[in-house]
Amino acid sequence: MSAVPIKPDTTTRTAERALALLSIVCEQGPVTLGDAAKAVDLSASTALRLLRTLEATTFIRRDDEGNFHPGAAIVQLGVLALSQESLVALCRDPMTRIVEQTGESAYLSIPAPGRQGLYVAIVEGTHSVRHANWVGRKFPLDSSAAGTALQGRTGDIGYCVVSDGVERDVTAVAVPIYVSDRVVGALSVVVPSYRITSSSIERIGQALLGESRQLYAT
Repeated sequence: MSAVPIKPDTTTRTAERALALLSIVCEQGPVTLGDAAKAVDLSASTALRLLRTLEATTFIRRDDEGNFHPGAAIVQLGVLALSQESLVALCRDPMTRIVEQTGESAYLSIPAPGRQGLYVAIVEGTHSVRHANWVGRKFPLDSSAAGTALQGRTGDIGYCVVSDGVERDVTAVAVPIYVSDRVVGALSVVVPSYRITSSSIERIGQALLGESRQLYAT
């Protein structure tokens, strides 16, 4: 008696098609609906339905012209896959040098879905009174220094400063980390606000900029 071949169910086929579209967007983006559908041999209507699902879950995003790009969720997953080795390892020495220069706690953060960021590493400061460890904590992009840096919104000065953003009585200074002109993370220093001054903000900002620029060139 011959074995009956097992056919993939509808859910499996849908997942395979969605993953195929996601791969095309990541490899070829920005990509049009027509090109994406053709690349995976789907009708435009089927491809659009799957792409809309991927867009709703922030795995892809669509620009004003209707082209599809990798979204925040896929960037986060990619960085998270590297964070335990490559990104954290790459930033460990720069963060240590920042602490040596400033005495304050230095953080590495990455983008997270839902317009949030995620702290993934810390080198603690040397002051007896220093900031508590935030590793593993998410924070809003729009009201934090690290979140502003993750959006690349540092202006001509190159770094951003936010007081009472994630937590009261805390001031943070942050800079973005770029890979191929894309922001993949942020370096920040978190200071109890009573200890911050204009001159210390400048010193911290320059320390962060110096280390982040070396990372850009790595």
